[in-house]
Amino acid sequence: MEITMEKIADKKTVVHQTNEVNQASKIEVKDVNVWYGDFQAIKGINMNIKPNTVTAFIGPSGCGKSTFLRLFNRMNDYIDTHRMEGKIKINGNNIYKKKVNVEELRKEIGMVFQKPNPFPKSIFENVAYGLKIQGIKDKKFIIERVEKALKQADLWEEVKDNLKKSALALSGGQQQRLCIARTLAVEPSIILMDEPTSALDPISTSKIENLIFELKKKYTIIIVTHNMQQASRISDYTAFFYIGELIEFGKTKKIFTNPEHKRTENYITGRVG
Repeated sequence: MEITMEKIADKKTVVHQTNEVNQASKIEVKDVNVWYGDFQAIKGINMNIKPNTVTAFIGPSGCGKSTFLRLFNRMNDYIDTHRMEGKIKINGNNIYKKKVNVEELRKEIGMVFQKPNPFPKSIFENVAYGLKIQGIKDKKFIIERVEKALKQADLWEEVKDNLKKSALALSGGQQQRLCIARTLAVEPSIILMDEPTSALDPISTSKIENLIFELKKKYTIIIVTHNMQQASRISDYTAFFYIGELIEFGKTKKIFTNPEHKRTENYITGRVG
């Protein structure tokens, strides 16, 4: 069933009719270039990302990974000097057409940041926030969605008896899972993660990684990470970026065991940082 981006304001239409069996989305990137003023941050990138997969973006600091990630929910639009050329299609629809409702688009593409950023509200209100700003007032629906999201984020058993407790009182790992639950509550089709475990301890990192593995059954996930071991553990596909260019993109096992490019091998083995 074909759904145009003009209809993206109707959230249920996009989520459920785009793919009636599974809501995860496919992404197509065609000849994408990005500038900040005169500086070209992204150079001619082409990439197809399959639904229900985890794709890891790796590469040294400043290579364009996060800039590229933020193209998918148009977060770079907030930067005055930003300019983008090329096409990014989600389920066949170009998200950079002028007629696209960007705010509605961002509801379909959730974002989890490097550092947990819970609101100074209760655990319940944090997860319910996205639903309420969409104008949903059905209390029973909100309660059910909050519980579902917390269970998906593997946090329900830890907080179910303290939903009125401040989210700021949770541990760092719990706060990050809460932020993931907040993202899941509005039922996106794509989840973007920008180094979601870099500020966490090993135990919390392991929980997030296990959670990502489970979430890909329902969502398309893209993660930026500097952790090579993490990329090799959790991703199905890996993209290696270097100075704004996509050097290599393919199945993670091949990238890590038999890369086609020497530059990729040097980075993965630590010979080049």
